[in-house]
Amino acid sequence: MRRLLAVAGLIAGLGVHAALATELPLVAGLPAAGAVGSDVVESGETLMDVARRDDLGYTQLVAANRGIDPWLPAAGSRIVVPSFYLLPEAPHRGIVVNLAEERLFYYPLGGRTVETYPIGIAVDEGATPRGTTRIVAKVARPPWYPPASIHAQRPELPRAIPPGPDDPLGAFALFLGWPGFLIHGTNKPDSVGRHVSHGCFHLYPEDVARLYREVPIGTPVDIVNQPVELQWVGDALFLEVHPSADQAEALESGGTPPPSPPADLVARVTAAAGDDAARIDWPAVARAGLERDGIPVQVATRASSLRLVRG
Repeated sequence: MRRLLAVAGLIAGLGVHAALATELPLVAGLPAAGAVGSDVVESGETLMDVARRDDLGYTQLVAANRGIDPWLPAAGSRIVVPSFYLLPEAPHRGIVVNLAEERLFYYPLGGRTVETYPIGIAVDEGATPRGTTRIVAKVARPPWYPPASIHAQRPELPRAIPPGPDDPLGAFALFLGWPGFLIHGTNKPDSVGRHVSHGCFHLYPEDVARLYREVPIGTPVDIVNQPVELQWVGDALFLEVHPSADQAEALESGGTPPPSPPADLVARVTAAAGDDAARIDWPAVARAGLERDGIPVQVATRASSLRLVRG
């Protein structure tokens, strides 16, 4: 908890306030947004209910709240809301999707805010292309035409499913330049924040409605897969480690994921610290690598900041 308070305090000190909404202010030159918050479980709620209320993915919330029963959390339990994000290493333009984070970032023109939304992603880690494409079409109330791969698994499906409660595309769809890949809503909101699709991205109905209104055709879309994120936030180096695909699957099913620190974690932290590598908090790095809860943790401080304080 001290770590969470330190994170929130740093971001607040930089002028960024905690927010449960999808839109977060950006500070020029600061590769982070938001702050860690909290929520309280109401009677009869599951963590899935809390996740949707706070615009989080299910796995994201469970990873940050290990030890709390996701289906029978005690009413009144205080829940960590992990809404502090290191921004993915990608151009801050258009849409950026970090598959490992199960999250979409949208940078509206003007550069003053970022909108971020939880997403459902592919069951097969390699089913979604990586790289850059664009939004080439937007369709409201899109019918679904099951592709041949899905028909092979479910031959009883019709050729097309019209708009309505049975349509897995939901009420809105944004088509990518890669044929067959969409950002769309869903008729199963509990799929958001999970590995559920055949390669498309599922959003909560309320989130896709907003994204549909705001994102113009032609918007660039960058798809990355960054399970380990490192950013200097002011004079502090922060590390954010997301669950592996296997760990996410265990969390989704209510299991306990086995510890599996990223193999290259030490090398990556050392490289990111650069001339300040001697100031790395290696116990904090080890904890972040073992926990993989997706919450940024401070792992180093610039020596220059100490000189300024002492001077």
